[in-house]
Amino acid sequence: MTDKLILKNMIFYGYHGVYAAEKELGQRIEVDVEMVLPLLSAGANDDLETSINYVEVYTLIKELVEEKDYNLIEALAHAIAETLLSAYSLEAITVRVRKPNPPVGGVMDYFAVEINRRPRSGRPLYTEDDPSGMG
Repeated sequence: MTDKLILKNMIFYGYHGVYAAEKELGQRIEVDVEMVLPLLSAGANDDLETSINYVEVYTLIKELVEEKDYNLIEALAHAIAETLLSAYSLEAITVRVRKPNPPVGGVMDYFAVEINRRPRSGRPLYTEDDPSGMG
């Protein structure tokens, strides 16, 4: 059984991209995180000390998106994952970062990247060599 804490569709304004206009004008950035961790104690005891404070998570992500700049949303997603893995005892994390209305000269909903990470490894949760994700 897998327990998850999910923060979905957090919306920020950041200056991420390889094009000058993205760096100068900025754009809307959307982020989802799914953190895998045991939540039985938090649910049974109704105690925040046995869970994760959502406000703290939101604040960490907001700082990364709004106070730093990255060329690639892949790098932003990686920074979010590594920050949260360092801050909390997670079994795994999934991070999605979206750029709505990217500057491509065409119409689309968004560009996005999704990464899956485990603690201390920094490697994908699932790989071709290890599809089980068990290492």
